[in-house]
Amino acid sequence: MTRQTAGPIPERRRLELALQAAGLGEFEWDMDRDLFVVSDRMAAITGLPPGEIPARGGEALDRYVHPEDLEIYRAARGDSLAAGDTYDVEFRQLRADDGRIVWMRSSGLMVPGPDGKPSCATGFVQDITARKLEEAQRHTLMAELDHRVKNVLAAVQALAVQTAKRTTSLESFLQNFGGRLKAMASANELLTAARWRGAAVDHLVAAELGALAPGQTVWNGPELFLTPRAANALSLALHELATNAVKFGALSMETGQVAVRWSRLANGGFELHWTESGGPTVAPPERRGFGSTLLDQVTGRELNGETLVEYRPAGVHARLSAGHAAVAPRPETVPKAPVARVVETVATSTGPTNLKGWRVLIVEDAVLLALELETGLSDAGATIVGPAYELEEAMALLDRPIDAAVLDANLNGRSVLPVAEALAARQIPFVFATGYGENGGAPGGFDAPVIRKPYDVTQVAAAVAELLRARAA
Repeated sequence: MTRQTAGPIPERRRLELALQAAGLGEFEWDMDRDLFVVSDRMAAITGLPPGEIPARGGEALDRYVHPEDLEIYRAARGDSLAAGDTYDVEFRQLRADDGRIVWMRSSGLMVPGPDGKPSCATGFVQDITARKLEEAQRHTLMAELDHRVKNVLAAVQALAVQTAKRTTSLESFLQNFGGRLKAMASANELLTAARWRGAAVDHLVAAELGALAPGQTVWNGPELFLTPRAANALSLALHELATNAVKFGALSMETGQVAVRWSRLANGGFELHWTESGGPTVAPPERRGFGSTLLDQVTGRELNGETLVEYRPAGVHARLSAGHAAVAPRPETVPKAPVARVVETVATSTGPTNLKGWRVLIVEDAVLLALELETGLSDAGATIVGPAYELEEAMALLDRPIDAAVLDANLNGRSVLPVAEALAARQIPFVFATGYGENGGAPGGFDAPVIRKPYDVTQVAAAVAELLRARAA
């Protein structure tokens, strides 16, 4: 048998298939007979009956247009009639069959008769409800993002002012402010990963204590998620407690321990205990700094509860209680706890970093950050290669002598991984300095330190120096 092959699709059938695939319904307005011809596809889209219906001068369908959009619809039709041209209008329609409000796009072309005046119009309609809903959601999200950004900026400004009022030197201000900013960034990173539905208490604790004094900190408690407001408050409180423990408390000695435990309360809230032991004998501070004020006055109010800090001789003990309003439902997306090698933004205790004689490539698309890195690494003695702000710029610099590199993970929407791969092939060490949260380690799976933005440039310099020492060993 000879297999028969299908012939070419007839033009009319091809047009019908194209309209169906595009989700379009065609119509015709016969002005000479004053009739609308509604196709089956248009009937399915609009809920109108198929076939011929009286046009009444084009106004027969006006009653199905949402009253708030009727003027726009009529204006588009009238302008098209007057000019004998095309029209394209979007409006809300009240479906003729069930009354539902849907968004419709109608496009048409006026066809002139023998006298040059429009005698008929033909075109199509399309249901664009899904697109309009997506646009509305995008607008809502942008407004929410704008609101959150302004709140964050206001909080950062308040932190800067309050920190500055209680510090006596620029170095002290930068250290304290940088640490608090890092605590806020950690909480926001966790909230972003969970689509701002909530942050887990154990992740907040791990973000603050995970890379601090390994072996000297333990924490446990039930799975518990906090609202964005409560998560930021708890993150800042944990940072203040950790900073004090490192400077004056249990973590200032190798024998010291910090235990953090939390539990649910019957009222729907929770209670967290911070207990230090094995450190130096503790006495109440002689001067109250902003950290103490934050714990005493801000944390409890933000958690809808209270905070009590006791300076016991055996070690500091803090109890943070929160009301039910601070607890959030378990989000659909729960991020994993960070496991990357993170360089914390705390001041180094080993003195100034010396990078004299080393050539360091800077790849960073934010000009201000690149300038800050260039200044900080130059002050440490490094010879700067770059900075490179774009991927192509960075790739073009790779043929120069380079000893180490600092890489932003994202360059104006493009991955820096091609640069990292080229450096790794040449066995040149590098540090990722990024604002992106990576729960699975460094970007691209590289065995490289990850410094989270916002960072302290002195820590970037220290991380680069450590890589160079390891390379030389």
